[in-house]
Amino acid sequence: MSKDAYTYKTLPGSPDGSLLFVFHGTGADENQLLSLGRDLAPQATIVSPRGDVSEDGAARFFRRTGEGVYDMDDLARATDKMVGFVKAHIEAAKPASVLGLGYSNGANILASVVFAAPSLFDAAVLMHPLIPFEPEVKGSLVGRRILVTAGRRDPICPPNLTARLEAYLRADGADVTVEWHDGGHEVQSNEIEAARRFLSATPAEGA
Repeated sequence: MSKDAYTYKTLPGSPDGSLLFVFHGTGADENQLLSLGRDLAPQATIVSPRGDVSEDGAARFFRRTGEGVYDMDDLARATDKMVGFVKAHIEAAKPASVLGLGYSNGANILASVVFAAPSLFDAAVLMHPLIPFEPEVKGSLVGRRILVTAGRRDPICPPNLTARLEAYLRADGADVTVEWHDGGHEVQSNEIEAARRFLSATPAEGA
């Protein structure tokens, strides 16, 4: 798979730093999380792809048939494509560590990539993910650090599904941290601070 499989933007970082992939939410684009990524990982090279699916003009990473109902065939397609894209950038950059940050639909594609290729990411931040299916992890998540952030009143990502995702990840050996707030689907300041602490604890980032 080519580095150019997706339209994307890159922010260069330290030559010996981490590689951080950021994945936007539905209706946004590759610009949405660039500044947040730079704020959270100042030394990292940041790669931000744009979703290749249009839902009434809103960019996404895979199709759905309704709110919270995924086109699983298209999710499989998108996951394979994204795994190839991430691998191509890793092979070119040879970074000290590989990090991921996704919000909403971006968190969902990042989670799906982690399930499909657990060895790709050393650490991943999933902000308001919705995984309404039982994931099949192709390998082991032992040693992989994952931060999940969520809202207790999120109408899109119900708390019970966040708790179920946490249980799946722990059962597969991941080192999981969950950060809650009392709001909805929006990102709040405590999530950002949790992500900052989480990413700064990854070897090579901030070093």
